[in-house]
Formats: sequence, C-alpha cells, structure tokens
Amino acid sequence: MAPAVGETEEPAEFRRAVEKMRAAAPRPEVVLEDMPRPRNLAPFSAAWSADVVVDDEDLGSGRIVLLYAPDGHEAWEGRFRFVTLARAELEPEMATDPLLPEVGWTWLTEALHTHGARYVAPSGTVSRATSQGFGGLEGQIARTEIEIRASWTPVGDDLAEHLRAWVDLLCTCAGLPPVPPEPTPGEEGGDRVVPMPSRSALRER
Repeated sequence: MAPAVGETEEPAEFRRAVEKMRAAAPRPEVVLEDMPRPRNLAPFSAAWSADVVVDDEDLGSGRIVLLYAPDGHEAWEGRFRFVTLARAELEPEMATDPLLPEVGWTWLTEALHTHGARYVAPSGTVSRATSQGFGGLEGQIARTEIEIRASWTPVGDDLAEHLRAWVDLLCTCAGLPPVPPEPTPGEEGGDRVVPMPSRSALRER
C-alpha cells in the first residue's frame, strides 16, 4: 500500500500489522477483500470487507478497519484500534429473544478469547432491525437482522488473531457453527469428530 501523493510514508509497525492481517487465511465461507480506507479517523488505516457465502447464498456481511496513530491515542489506550461491523439476518426463533443484545456481545468477546486476541477499551452496540413489506411488497416475509458495531484496542503484536476472531463473529451472526480448534499433536481423541453447536446452543451458554 504505497502512500498517495502528499501522504506520509506508512510506519514499519503499521505495515507489518497489515501484512500479518492480509496473510491470515479466513474461513472458506468468508470472502475477504480490501476496501477504501477511511481518511479522517486516524493518521493511518486499512480496511477490509467480508461476505459470508454458502452455496452461493449471502448469509452475512461486515467490515473491519484497522486504525493506527504513531503517538498513541488516549481514548484508545494504545496505538492501534479496530473498528468493526457485522450484520446478518436472524433465525426466526432468535428475532424476539430479549437477551439478543447481550448474546451478540458475548459472541464477540468469546471469539476474541478463543483466538487468544488480547484487548483493552472495548466498546460497541448490538441492535436488531425488522423490515416489513407494505403496498407492492405486502407479501414479503418480515426479516430481522442483527447488527454488531464494535471497537477495541489490540494488545500484542499478532493482529491476525483479531481478524480471525472477527471472522468467527461474522460467521456466528450468519448462523454458522464455530470451527473446532485443531487438536494438540498426540492429544487423545484428536481424530474424533466434534459436533457443531447451533446458534441456539450458543445462545444458551
């Protein structure tokens, strides 16, 4: 990513972080692409969009932005900051769940924990929106979507784990089961097939 005319050359720390994130292989159901970086949020930034696609059907989408301030940012409590969005249509039985906002936030924190992605200063919102057709669209089935907007400051050097955690969040929102961790070499039962919990099971944790 060469800087545009008039821009300051990107610091090595930021370039290394972006390279690690680009090298991180997402789940096969996720199509990850570069997108235009925001210009007004931080001195340096990089951004990606993602779509969850299964059997040619789009199940969810989102974006993740990496911000970088070489001198640090007091509100961030660090030099890097992730700003993310995950959006997907909800299963009918989950659409009216009064605990959905709390559950949605737990999906994020559990994903970060699972990948060992340490962080500080998290913030965000979890919302749901229902669309109902009228007039010419009166016969359209009502749809409810979940939208999770979140930001946090990564701790440590491996920012790729934060990308993988966010991809898992996006897949969970889209109703896909989590991918089981790879077994430790020599671990008993390493070849055993692990059943995948549904989104409803995740909600009951």
